[in-house]
Amino acid sequence: MGTQEPDSPEIDSVDQLEEYFQRGCKPRENWKIGVEYEKPVVAADTGESVPYEGERGIGRLLGEMLERYEQWRGVHEGDALIALRDGKASITLEPGGQFEMSGQQCDSLHCVNQELHQHIEEIVGVGEALGLAFLGLALVPKTPLQQIPWMPKARYRIMREIMETTGSLGHRMMKQTATVQCNFDYASESDAARKMRLAMAMSPLLVAVSANSAVLDGRATGYRSYRAHIWSDTDPARCGFTPFVLNTEHVFSAYADYALDVPMYFVARGSRLIPAEGKTFRRFLEEGHRGERATLTDWNLHLTTLFPEVRLKTYIEVRAADSQPADLMLGTPALMKGLLYDDDCLEAAWAEVARWPLDELPRLHEEASRHGLLAAVGRHTMRDYAAELCAIAREGLERAACLDGAGHDETQYIDKLQEEVAAGKTPAERVIELWEGEWNGDVDRLIEYATYRRH
Repeated sequence: MGTQEPDSPEIDSVDQLEEYFQRGCKPRENWKIGVEYEKPVVAADTGESVPYEGERGIGRLLGEMLERYEQWRGVHEGDALIALRDGKASITLEPGGQFEMSGQQCDSLHCVNQELHQHIEEIVGVGEALGLAFLGLALVPKTPLQQIPWMPKARYRIMREIMETTGSLGHRMMKQTATVQCNFDYASESDAARKMRLAMAMSPLLVAVSANSAVLDGRATGYRSYRAHIWSDTDPARCGFTPFVLNTEHVFSAYADYALDVPMYFVARGSRLIPAEGKTFRRFLEEGHRGERATLTDWNLHLTTLFPEVRLKTYIEVRAADSQPADLMLGTPALMKGLLYDDDCLEAAWAEVARWPLDELPRLHEEASRHGLLAAVGRHTMRDYAAELCAIAREGLERAACLDGAGHDETQYIDKLQEEVAAGKTPAERVIELWEGEWNGDVDRLIEYATYRRH
């Protein structure tokens, strides 16, 4: 992230920022799906978070992967190895050492599934050699916040100082949370508007169906998705909901106006990050900053530092779900693909969600984070709506008729999610039952239960 393309053009007008989003428009036959998976990493014997340094630190983990798997190339910041790339996908570090796989642009969920399972095989193989465990949880469950080491990335030093002033839970978000995010294409501005409207309105439901963060600092939180609650008190200027998405077809200009008025974190020039000192991108565009003028690369970087529930770049990023156990990881991507990539299903889903009190999305989000599928939406529950929306998505996946080598379509990736919704059992519900029962509040039992294993 600390780079500046030498030929990146300077921005002369706000129109160029809207044109940036326009460049993302693609014909339907070129639509892809990409999925990003974050996972807490802990010492297998103690369940504690690990530092970057040391024989079984995060730096050693990246180094071992670089040596074992020839497709990866290292990315350094100074002397520190901070990421791996292979030209299609990347592995990066979140501030507390959470391991993130940003997957390739895939034609189908079959491709995503293959990539996910290869990734798990790779990390578990290296983890076993180093004594590290990767957890299918959305929170670091045992190590208290202040004892989790920071990863050696310059951007995180700037971000953590700012987040001390913008909310009470920003450092928890940075060091303890993990999500599964899915990315989708759009054909036009109106298509992007429809997709963003549905995805944002569905964010509380995605929290409910994916709830997987009931334990933090070795104690039960009283929430099904405490991760989602953390995001509600991180930074109101750049997190949460963007209500204009519900009311406009001109989403490119509306999102650009929103992003222009969010304070920047920094300006990147070469390997140097220049703190933005609270300056918004609008002011940067008008005035410059420390002798630098705004470029399209700066705009792209700024967009990555906004964290609404649905984020617009040259694709749409749906960000509301907790990270999952491996067998559920593709549940929310499958749900959203079935709805967003079939016009009839998109309209049918919107007809369901439009009944909600959409002016109360933050409240619904908090209710979902506390109560999961039992959160009330009028006279119904999230579970009722989730069952209906899963059924609509399933129809979309069936109609896509995208088959794997064995002749199976993509509905196989929503099967487990539908079973969980029908049973009213999110991952958090299962953890709470065991926590209050046979585990008797033993966080080490949770870590053993949640550890990824090879298939």
